[in-house]
Amino acid sequence: MRGLKRRSLRDPAARGRQQLKSTGSSGVSIARVKCRVLLDFDGTISNVDTTDLLLERFAAPAWRDIEEEWKAGRIGSRECMLRQIDLVRATPAQMDAFIAGVEIDPGFPRFAQRFRGLGHTLVVLSDGLDRTIRTVLDRADIDVPYFANHLQWLGGDRWRLTFPHAKDTCTTLAGNCKCSFAEGRHRETSIREITIMVGDGRSDFCVAERADLVLAKGSLREHCRKKDLPHYQFENFDEAAALLTRWLDARGAATAHEGARAGDE
Repeated sequence: MRGLKRRSLRDPAARGRQQLKSTGSSGVSIARVKCRVLLDFDGTISNVDTTDLLLERFAAPAWRDIEEEWKAGRIGSRECMLRQIDLVRATPAQMDAFIAGVEIDPGFPRFAQRFRGLGHTLVVLSDGLDRTIRTVLDRADIDVPYFANHLQWLGGDRWRLTFPHAKDTCTTLAGNCKCSFAEGRHRETSIREITIMVGDGRSDFCVAERADLVLAKGSLREHCRKKDLPHYQFENFDEAAALLTRWLDARGAATAHEGARAGDE
């Protein structure tokens, strides 16, 4: 397992994350801590960036020039994707045939089942396309809420992108402002949930800086290193599940230890 990169070991919970190992009863320990697990889709749940593949398949070549404007920071992802989708020419049948070929990390269904079963909140946040995400999750029989940009068919082979989750205050001008989902309350207890971000790219940078822990790969991993954010690097969801289980087990044990000490005082 790769070690946790973290900012400080000043608090007992952080020391616990470093020193404690799972005892085999992690289901008990990690159930004490309620989490809001925010999951990126493209390149994280899916094996590839499905939006880029769609553009390569169906958009006019000018989509790459728009992409370069975004990479250079001259436009936000909202304007970038709006203009790129306007270049797409595909019938609904062609679009759905493309989506049918999208594969996900085989470990994700197990990850979702495990952590939802322990009472944690899982949410898919994507700056990609809702049509892709809805179809792929339904096909895998994964019942997890998702928030993404809306792909609207205009008739024939034309499409338009709308942004139901955009925020005027979004510093990155994203189509889907992931930071607005960063903090939540548990649906049963109303207690603040620990925020876990699982992602791989630029659309995850902002929310990663607000998370208690990041599970990162790709450019998000490098961002976490540069910003000294507490994170684990991972390659697949089976590895992510093991890392998160260990971290929550240690945090739960550290919290219980703190409670016992307080009771003795």
